[in-house]
Amino acid sequence: MAITTFASIYIGSYEVSLKIFELSGKKKIREIDYIRTRLELGKDEYKSGIIGYDLVEDLCEILNQFAQIMKGYRVDDYRVYAGTVVGESSNMLFILDQIKTKTPLTKVGILSNSERRFKSYKSVAATSGFDKMANESAALIDVGGGSLQITLFIHGRAITTQHLAIGTMRLVESLSGTEYNVYRLEQQIGELADKELAVFMSQHMQSEEPIKNVILMGDYVSEIMHKVNKADKDKDSNIVSAKKFTDYLSKLNKKSLEEITEELNLSNDNDILAVPSVILYEKLIRIMQAESIWFPGLDTCDGIAFDYAEEHKIIRPPHNFEEDVLSAAKNISKRYMSYSKHINALCEMANLIFDAMKKNHGMGKRERLLLQVAAILHDCGKYISLANSGQCAYQIIRATEIIGLSHLEREMVASVVLYNTLPLDPYELLADRMDTASYMKVAKLSAILKVANAMDRSHKQKFKKVKAVIKNKELVITIETKDDISLEKGLLAAKADTFEEIFGLKPVIREKRVYV
Repeated sequence: MAITTFASIYIGSYEVSLKIFELSGKKKIREIDYIRTRLELGKDEYKSGIIGYDLVEDLCEILNQFAQIMKGYRVDDYRVYAGTVVGESSNMLFILDQIKTKTPLTKVGILSNSERRFKSYKSVAATSGFDKMANESAALIDVGGGSLQITLFIHGRAITTQHLAIGTMRLVESLSGTEYNVYRLEQQIGELADKELAVFMSQHMQSEEPIKNVILMGDYVSEIMHKVNKADKDKDSNIVSAKKFTDYLSKLNKKSLEEITEELNLSNDNDILAVPSVILYEKLIRIMQAESIWFPGLDTCDGIAFDYAEEHKIIRPPHNFEEDVLSAAKNISKRYMSYSKHINALCEMANLIFDAMKKNHGMGKRERLLLQVAAILHDCGKYISLANSGQCAYQIIRATEIIGLSHLEREMVASVVLYNTLPLDPYELLADRMDTASYMKVAKLSAILKVANAMDRSHKQKFKKVKAVIKNKELVITIETKDDISLEKGLLAAKADTFEEIFGLKPVIREKRVYV
């Protein structure tokens, strides 16, 4: 079986990393080299919103060195991604241009927070121990330089994802005017982090099952796990008890920065990021009250490789990520008290229409998923305002992380929900949010959602059997009912013009009376 040599490069807030992999259907993904170079881009971006020229020069030099390493391994393909530290900088376009001009690397992109976290999550979910832990209940905690993200799993399904802007580098930069004393930092980081963590716990942990496992991703975890295992005279293991883990972190928190770096055998004797990492890990584990800690040893580079292998059909993912998306959407709907029988009926109707029109709309499986998410979330804005529910739902969806959806996809779902109740704006007004292809998908999906919603506008689920077929230039929806459907017929007629304009098809109802 052919083996693909693949390289993934990730540009983060405080380091640039390269991993070389061998990808094959038989052996799946095998790491063969890992190089990390410290480059604190976040120091500039978090302070001033711009990354300085000297740092960009250093970045290009590192990437040129990586390109030489890749050449030595004769890589077949590669991907380079930068995180939000570059994506949110005001000179992002110039940085990307410098990379493409001064290095041989042309396949360079930006990952939004949701895209980066999802790539990492996919690589973790593909490991053998993940499903067992998620079924028992787990919190996947991914700590980065700019932020951390917590995803909760109950009965194997993702129920919520929350993004907190309290990453290690961001915390250090926010406290850059203070003395680097471990005790002082612990107090200050506590003041910055405790409130956000407390809000998360009060909103998302009170009514759920207790979290049994924590899946921890972040720097220094490997070194900490090694020390915990060594102290317990165990062989190196990627799973330890939460008590042993936090007891060791408590001891570290009493040490100076130099003592911490020496204890963990870090290459940098003055690695200040070790301090907020140790403090955050202890706080997070204690607040979760979990039983065990699992460190899968994977990061964004692994996620990039997994994504590439999946896209090129080298491997098949063992986990159903679409179910995670739908599960998270349902929990958001429940949080805003909008989940009901109407939602289920609307999803079924929307899927029925979508499937009947495959040859007409030209969309695929991914767009069908976005339509379902929009159907599930279309009423969540009523929690805030009945009069302006569409606009409120739009803002809620845009602001809510849904693991498995990219930033653009979340924007598309929010727009589908918005234009379910409002006329579709011309593309010129939305050009800063999406490209023309995404705009066309929003137009089509919102038209389908409008028709599906009109079919159950009374929220009474009047139809027993429903079929949808294309005949001539009509979308014929045949239903069986014993109820009066004058309301549904009238509302469908009102939506027909927009639907017909987009698809060239007129939606009509064919009624079969059922007598009881």
